[in-house]
Amino acid sequence: MAKPLPRTRDSAGSTPQWRVSAGLVPYRQAVVEMEARVAAISGGTADELVWLLEHPPLYTAGTSARPEELLAPGLLPVFQAGRGGRYTYHGPGQRVAYVMLDLAARGLDIRSFVRGLETWAIQTLARFGVEGERRPGRVGIWVAGENGREDKIAAIGVRVRRGVTYHGLSINLDPDLAHYRGIVPCGIAAPETLGVTSLARLGAAATMAELDAALAKTFADAFAGAT
Repeated sequence: MAKPLPRTRDSAGSTPQWRVSAGLVPYRQAVVEMEARVAAISGGTADELVWLLEHPPLYTAGTSARPEELLAPGLLPVFQAGRGGRYTYHGPGQRVAYVMLDLAARGLDIRSFVRGLETWAIQTLARFGVEGERRPGRVGIWVAGENGREDKIAAIGVRVRRGVTYHGLSINLDPDLAHYRGIVPCGIAAPETLGVTSLARLGAAATMAELDAALAKTFADAFAGAT
């Protein structure tokens, strides 16, 4: 039997274990692995984890998703995610970061954790010359364009079980943005003024490895200031 790890703020620290998966990880497989890891963290037998991966093309429906927001049924597989939020898209060229942290050990509540995710995305994007911003009443991170248009570049959806977070954040590096037309992304139906973008569309040259390196460098500072 694995020996439980001490559950203190110092043992959680500011740098969890990091895992980067090559290839495309099936969504159901990822959820099963996340749930097992969350249980182990909660039970004190595993360290916190940040898991970076890509999924095959799919839609996920959060707990607030509405049937009419799935505009193209049958286009891609749809999974009930169990996280907060509505419909979103995952696929190749998008970096998904599943974040499994012990909130109590870090002195965080769910609001401060989400703010940490937002800060993390903003600081990461800044390393590529992109100014990501929060918007009142809208989830995720946005970039301002011309004539009042705003586009989402990072999505956030979280769940907490026994005080441990999972799901997390996705940042669009260079996914197929056409797939977003099959849903109302995150419940926001205003295509004339609100859309979805990526680092590539904004002209920010970056590889997935460079994006991962930026995520690693900004993580500790983003969550240290979230309390």
